[in-house]
Amino acid sequence: MTGIKPARALMFQGTGSDVGKSLVVAGLARAYKLRGLKIMPFKPQNMSNNAAVTADGGEIGRAQALQARAAGVPLSVHMNPVLLKPQSEVGAQVVVQGRVEGNAKAAEYQMLKPKLMPRVLESFDILRNQADLVLVEGAGSASEINLRHNDIANMGFARAADVPVVLIGDIDRGGVIASLAGTRLVLDPDDAAMIRGFVVNRFRGDPALFADGMRMIGDLTGWQSIGLLPHFADAARLPAEDALGLNAPSVRKAGAKIRIAVPILSHISNFDDLDPLEAEPDVDLIRVRPEQVIPGDCDLVLLVGSKATISDLRALKAAGFDVDIAAHVRRGGRVFGLCGGYQMLGKTISDPEGTEGPPGSIEGFGLLDVETVLSGDKRLEAVSGESFDGVSLSGYEMHIGRTSGADCARPFSVIGGGPEGAISADGRVWGTYLHGLFSNDRQRSAWLTRLGGSASGLDYEAGVDAVLDRLAGHMEKHLDLDGLLKLAR
Repeated sequence: MTGIKPARALMFQGTGSDVGKSLVVAGLARAYKLRGLKIMPFKPQNMSNNAAVTADGGEIGRAQALQARAAGVPLSVHMNPVLLKPQSEVGAQVVVQGRVEGNAKAAEYQMLKPKLMPRVLESFDILRNQADLVLVEGAGSASEINLRHNDIANMGFARAADVPVVLIGDIDRGGVIASLAGTRLVLDPDDAAMIRGFVVNRFRGDPALFADGMRMIGDLTGWQSIGLLPHFADAARLPAEDALGLNAPSVRKAGAKIRIAVPILSHISNFDDLDPLEAEPDVDLIRVRPEQVIPGDCDLVLLVGSKATISDLRALKAAGFDVDIAAHVRRGGRVFGLCGGYQMLGKTISDPEGTEGPPGSIEGFGLLDVETVLSGDKRLEAVSGESFDGVSLSGYEMHIGRTSGADCARPFSVIGGGPEGAISADGRVWGTYLHGLFSNDRQRSAWLTRLGGSASGLDYEAGVDAVLDRLAGHMEKHLDLDGLLKLAR
């Protein structure tokens, strides 16, 4: 230990969304862990459909799960006390301290914020009593002064919890001097006084060429420079929280033996299910968008999770994917559905209580003889067992809805001694509620074999940890970590 007092904290806000706040906090969490400190990550409010299940059966944003992994601490619902999960028609699902507390549209949520702040501060106090240092991540932009009233995500939290702030700007998108200095200009003076330092992220080229720029930012703002952080290329190897990363064009892998087509859903959730497959050298993972067609030569069509299953199913049909998938099956192709994708493969999905929107039902793709009713409590649980062919598996369930029907007599897996999922009579269509399936090396290798390939020997989880170690080294090299500790309080 370096003698840092318990309960210190430091917050990292950004000049905008996607400036690298999550990655910086993850890298610092691993770097300070390697220095012997006990670190807790914290994000007061998050908006993401990519979530993780905690040991106590709650859910938090995937970024905080990665940060906790970097810090080497178990996941806690208190790491992300308010999680907003956008849905169709009903606004966003509001998850508070790991549990769903209802839905709210944007205006309604603004009115709800004052009631949420005490619980945000409660979670923060719980974490800081367990750690040497709490690394807090803001949300969106610190300069959204139109949302400052009742804010719980950025300066509202920093002021309420008396946590100093470091502001991150992204030079890759241009105008970083203006974005940092402009944030200083528009903030209320008391809010601006909370900011003690700045980081310029994603620099490419010779750092000496921006030395004057760093000095100018310091002169214009009065803030301490924490460092110029070069672009970290291996960030792409870490689980992402923002679905914007799925917009990158698919690049054909030379020599890949297996092609997997993934229709991209408007409300896609838990899309990090795809990361382990993308890391496999023999797998071509093809993201198919509504204006495209599913390739006729793919080995598997993979339907992933959705936060608005009925809405996304309707959109897939409107794009003609139902026709493409039916043709794929007629040619002897195989289809696999995860969670919401599993529900879509059945005969019908019913929403009698209006969980996702107006009450009603919709016909599914009809590739599995099952029906789903979206009702009951949300299931949040880490699980383990074995698949239909006896291969061990592990993952987690995160869904609303119950699925039943004749094909459930051929379960995809056995979990806790009971059947789960379904397989079609011809054995070419599978469905399961399990997320995280492909992160399990044995199960992923079994899928490669099922699809005509062979196991690569990739240790996916070890690879993620190796990237986190390299990220920690990147932080140590380019940022003033001792200076950050002095700013924390």
